[in-house]
Amino acid sequence: MEIQTFPNEIVFFDLETNVPNKTGQHFHILEFGAIIVCPRKLEELESFTTLIQPKDLSVASLRSSRSDGITRAKVTDAPSFEDVAEKIYGLLNGRIWAGHNIRRFDCVRIKEAFAKVGKAAPEPSGIIDSLGLLSDKFGKRAGNMKMASLAAYFGLGVQKHRSLDDVRMNLEVLKHCATVLFLESTLPNQLEGKRQSSSKIMTRSRSHHQMTQKAMPYAKGNLGEMTQNVKNILSKAQGTQSLHSLIKHSHSLLR
Repeated sequence: MEIQTFPNEIVFFDLETNVPNKTGQHFHILEFGAIIVCPRKLEELESFTTLIQPKDLSVASLRSSRSDGITRAKVTDAPSFEDVAEKIYGLLNGRIWAGHNIRRFDCVRIKEAFAKVGKAAPEPSGIIDSLGLLSDKFGKRAGNMKMASLAAYFGLGVQKHRSLDDVRMNLEVLKHCATVLFLESTLPNQLEGKRQSSSKIMTRSRSHHQMTQKAMPYAKGNLGEMTQNVKNILSKAQGTQSLHSLIKHSHSLLR
């Protein structure tokens, strides 16, 4: 049977696992989520998510501190990894893999899971790890390189630590970061200088109704709208440029 590959498509994926807390305990995948993204328009083409039942149910927590967190009860009737391995293989194999810290974590866990069920693991045509890509230049202004911190920096909401929600947040974070880096490379003296001077604007705390100062990269304008406008311009002017090329170019300009 011929294996289909899609070398120019990007698949953002994320795994939720148990947290090993005993000597000799291993990671077990509890949830898989992925979106396939068009590299020219950065639009979501397809999505898939599933909870996964581990062979040893005791590795899943009885309770979760999050309201929509993954618990033992939620994965009890979920399919096993072997049941969904073919679907996951079809989504990942031959595409560009993208995600946050995927080189050190998600890629390793995927290979382990396929090995455990005796199946060949999918192979990427390339890898975009947003942690490694942005940590050098963007992490300083965001505080740290955790997805939750980057999302908070851009006002994208709270990270839910559920696979499908997290990959969609990852894509939005990359769009915002790429836009800022692109604009700074266009007018480095004005925009970089403004950021480095730590300009502040007044924001209102919703919880305490107090005015506080918050460091912002730009004093005016909605970054979400700016991101969309720049994305539209780039899509029309450079229809064949992928997300990877844009971010790689923006990142290299600031080295």
